[in-house]
Amino acid sequence: MIIPQNIIINLEIKVIGDEVSVKKLERSFYARDTLDVAQELLGKCLFRKYEGNELVGRIVEVEAYMGEEDKAAHSFGGRRTLRNEVMYGEAGHIYVYFIYGMHYCFNVITERINVPRGVLIRALEPVRGIEIMALNRYKKTYDELSKNERKNLTNGPAKLCRAFNITVEQNGLDICGEEFYIFEDELEREIFDIVHTTRINIDYSEEARFYPWRFYIKGNPYVSKF
Repeated sequence: MIIPQNIIINLEIKVIGDEVSVKKLERSFYARDTLDVAQELLGKCLFRKYEGNELVGRIVEVEAYMGEEDKAAHSFGGRRTLRNEVMYGEAGHIYVYFIYGMHYCFNVITERINVPRGVLIRALEPVRGIEIMALNRYKKTYDELSKNERKNLTNGPAKLCRAFNITVEQNGLDICGEEFYIFEDELEREIFDIVHTTRINIDYSEEARFYPWRFYIKGNPYVSKF
């Protein structure tokens, strides 16, 4: 059965300003239902300290992967390998994997040990450290980028990993640490719409390709696909 797509709901989130009270998400945030975590990650910000620079991007698109019963998940059917072992571990760590022989993507692990579920971070809106992101992605300064290159800086899972220089070396990293984490601002809030729709590039997954487990901020220009 095909599940209806493009369901929209509202969610309150907090905005970044020049001077804000930053609240890093604790492990308890991730150790919950994966679909709830996925939606509540929207509007939060990914932070990475990279070579002395602070890289920050607002999360605008995610996908949930529901483990052993999800034919699109690397852990479907209880598959457990050296590659995906981190999925079976503690919530609040990241699972980085290599696809098509050229790209990295990363998931944040959710729920509890031996429940191999997670949330793929699909797209970010650049906030801070944009010059470094441009150099990592294109080996050019931001001013040298074309309009299309700027739009494509972090609007996809592999693109954001390149911009933030996330590779398999970060596989298993604790996202509750001091140099790589997700945070929210506690001072200001705004309302945005969340679109629920189907996940992308999983045609192999039979009925799972119809599950509405991709979530994005409606109208944000950095969403990978509307």
